[in-house]
Amino acid sequence: MEARAYLKYARISPRKVQIVLDLIRGKDAGTAMAILKNTPKAASEYLIKLLKSAIANAENNFGMDVSKLYVSECVVCPGPTLKRMIPRAKGSGDRILKRTSHMTIVLKEKEV
Repeated sequence: MEARAYLKYARISPRKVQIVLDLIRGKDAGTAMAILKNTPKAASEYLIKLLKSAIANAENNFGMDVSKLYVSECVVCPGPTLKRMIPRAKGSGDRILKRTSHMTIVLKEKEV
């Protein structure tokens, strides 16, 4: 049995999120939460909320034991890119790409 949580259209680049996800993949839920709270990255804020949601889903929807949960899978995919312009010299303009992310965290219970 597994519990999932999704966060879609987060206004952060997937590359920035991937760095933090690599830190928590395979760790138990309590350790992952401690790592996220002590990681000074912008993605940590989004991932703390997402991990709390996944833990709540596991406990309330599936009746899983919170102390046995671990992060079995965590992925980030690019969402739609917002395209903006910034003025440049001689009346030209450059395109700015504001990237978004879709994040997923999957928790499973450890088999003891």
